[in-house]
Parts: sequence; structure tokens; C-alpha cells
Amino acid sequence: MQLPRSTYQYEKRQKDDHSVELLLDQLVSKHPTIGLWQCYYRLRNRGVVINHKKLRRVYRLMNLNVRRRPRKTLPERVKQPLLTPTAPNQMWSIDFMTDRLEDGRSFRLLNVMDDFNRESLAIEVDTSLPTLRIIRVLDQLLHRRGKPSNIRTDNGPEFISHKLEQWCTKQQITLQFIQPGRPMQNAFIERKNGSLRRELLNAYLFASLNEARELCENWRNDYNEERPHKSLHYLSPHNYTKLMKRNEQLYPQAANENHLKIEESRLVDKATESNENPQFLS
Repeated sequence: MQLPRSTYQYEKRQKDDHSVELLLDQLVSKHPTIGLWQCYYRLRNRGVVINHKKLRRVYRLMNLNVRRRPRKTLPERVKQPLLTPTAPNQMWSIDFMTDRLEDGRSFRLLNVMDDFNRESLAIEVDTSLPTLRIIRVLDQLLHRRGKPSNIRTDNGPEFISHKLEQWCTKQQITLQFIQPGRPMQNAFIERKNGSLRRELLNAYLFASLNEARELCENWRNDYNEERPHKSLHYLSPHNYTKLMKRNEQLYPQAANENHLKIEESRLVDKATESNENPQFLS
């Protein structure tokens, strides 16, 4: 049997990658979004001599090739009772829905409604609806209908954007968030979403975005003008508003008192405040 002496005498040595793992762990802990080559050149600039193939092997063994997206921490939301407004533009609600076209492409719907008379103010349809598009829709509604006092929404990435927060601050509108995972705290628009899903989205196949926009607009007009609502004594939103105006009940003293309650119970973020020393009257 012919066997080379080098093969016969070879003994496998355990690879010691502890020092490389320690260096990589320090780098990614401080810079969680950098990749392999950023790590390699940072170590080279520090004077660390290491083969890039060895670094790649250790990098993959540590599962660092999987990008770790940092989770955005939301401030704690305070649960508050869902009050019914007593006049238009006291509280608007906005929410998203999703559906698919006949060819399988997905699209989104932005719903905006007035909680007072359940009026559907807008249904914006497109494949992408970023924060700037939401602001554009709200600007159009403000020009056509007036400014709301409050806007209630969930904690979607488009709604917690700093751009929407800055726009609301500029317009002097309070942006109110529900608690994560508690859609019942935005029950008015969730009820409308169910009607839209059942009566339109599940009943039709849309060949194009234009067809979806047209059918959604037709449904919105019927929802506001003809469809009876049980919560509005089986009146449509527009007829309910006309009845309230005719009875001179849009802005009574009771409505003003209820409006103050709504202002006091806004779903704002809980902020930790320093305890103040109690003051005693002499």
C-alpha cells in the first residue's frame, strides 16, 4: 500500500476563530447595518491582518450575512373610551386596506371618514400610498371640507412618520393613536372597512387600478347618499347631517360640553413627567 508520509502523519487541527468572532461582534454591536466588506476594511485600517476568505467564513458562521433590521420602538399608547362626536370635523379616522387585481398585483386603499355622521370622505387607491400621498389627500380634504380637530389612526409606518406629525402640528390637528393590536379602538372606520370589503372588494374582480378607483368612488357616493346606517337611525350620512341642521342640533351647548370631553380624552402618547411637590393652601 503506497501512502504518502505527509498524509499518514497529518493531524487535523481545530480552528480557533475566537479572536475574529470577538472583533466582528464588537463591530456589528456598534454598527449593526454594516456588511462584510465594511468589517474587513475597518479591521485593516486598525492594523488587523486577516485573510478576507477567513473573515467571510466566520462572518457567515455567525449569521451576520442576514441583515438585522432594527425594530422601531413605539411609545406607549393610552387606552381611552371611544366617544361619538357631536358635530362634523371633531374627529376623523383613517386606515388602510389591501386587495388584489385580477392579474395578481396587490393595491392599497386609504380610507378617510368623519366619525360624526360616518361619512366616507375619501378612498384613495394605488399600488403604493406613502406618507406624502396621505398628506396630499388630507390637504385636498381640508381645502374642500375644512380642518378636523383630531385624526385617529393606528400605528402603521405611514402614520407614525415624522412628516405626518409635522404636518398635523402645522395644521394644529391632534394626531391620536390607538394601542397596538387593538383595532376596536378605531371601531368606526373598522366597521366601514368591513362594509367595503363585503360589498365591493369581495364581490368584484378588478382588471385595472382605474376600474378599482371608479368602483370605489361609486361605492363611496352610494355609501354617503343612499345607504341607510343603523347607527344613524337608518339614514344616510348626508341625510343625517341635513336632519341635524334642520333641527338646529349641530352645535348646541351639550355638543360643546361633549367636545370638551373629547379634547380631554385624546389618545395621546403617555409621557413621563417629573413629580411636582404638592402645594398647600394656607
